[in-house]
Amino acid sequence: MNRLKTFFWLCAGANREILSRCPSESSKYVGIGATIFFTGVFAALAGGYALYTVFDSYLAAAFFGLLWGLMIFNLDRFIVSSMRKNDEPLQEFYQVLPRLVLALVISIVIAKPLELKVFEKEVNAEIALMVQEDQALRELVVKDRFVASRNRLQADIALLKSELTEKADRRDELRRIAREEADGTGGTGQRNAGPIYRIKKADADRAEEELNGLVAANTPLIREKEEALKALNQREQAELQSLEANQLTGLASRIEALDRLTTKSSAVHLAHWFIMLLFLVVETAPIFVKLIAQRGPYDYVLKTEEYGFEAFHHEDLAQMVSEIKKRTTKLTEEEVEYLHARLQLGLNRS
Repeated sequence: MNRLKTFFWLCAGANREILSRCPSESSKYVGIGATIFFTGVFAALAGGYALYTVFDSYLAAAFFGLLWGLMIFNLDRFIVSSMRKNDEPLQEFYQVLPRLVLALVISIVIAKPLELKVFEKEVNAEIALMVQEDQALRELVVKDRFVASRNRLQADIALLKSELTEKADRRDELRRIAREEADGTGGTGQRNAGPIYRIKKADADRAEEELNGLVAANTPLIREKEEALKALNQREQAELQSLEANQLTGLASRIEALDRLTTKSSAVHLAHWFIMLLFLVVETAPIFVKLIAQRGPYDYVLKTEEYGFEAFHHEDLAQMVSEIKKRTTKLTEEEVEYLHARLQLGLNRS
């Protein structure tokens, strides 16, 4: 039990010798040290999980997670141990304000990976949806690249076919007019193959020749463009099949999925803030305990120790300055005597 108490004193950054002389302060610093220790444990777990999503290795995640937990533990220990009680609440608040900001940042960093673990199933489902959306978007990008070429080929084919259709319709119309002229159901209404019929028959024959010429000219073009359209469609299908679904398993993707979940679900959004506030309270608890606690015997003894060291330092410094002044004064007197002797020697020579 004593070893555990000493360990938590060490976690709180307290002076064990002073605490051993202040039994009433023992429980307070045991609580502060335990809070700092478990905050470091949570940080190690959170960091390990976050880094596992990066390295995909248990060994690397355990090593760097432990390193991260030790760093957070050391920061918390420094923040709490550097605070001093002096019975001036406003000054103490200004002193603790930057430490609160740092604790807020640390709590956010710790909470985010643990949130990802808490909502792991929901995050995985959202990532699957993100993968589908990403795949659909990439397919749309591929298809957009072929739209213009496909539309142009289809328009060319339609134009060539429409020319053939119009020419065939014109030929059929002239044939019908010539036939009606021959059987007397149209035109002049006379049943004979007179000169008017021959004129109309010649128009129909000429239209037939024009159609045959147009068919001979347009058919290879239509076949060529249909082959080009088929090749274009095959190339598009090949590119679509070559697309592989992105594996959105990284930390950034998981954070984005969690952000989408908090936007879509009010329950997840509320739970997100509860978890954030929980870690904020845990992280800032040691600071607030020191801030709101009354100045105790430990603080007085610590202040006495620090003041004694400071006074001794000033006394030692003053003594050193005095010795330097004495040496300087003595050296100056010797120099004066030396110069005086040189001056007398010069006068005697003259």
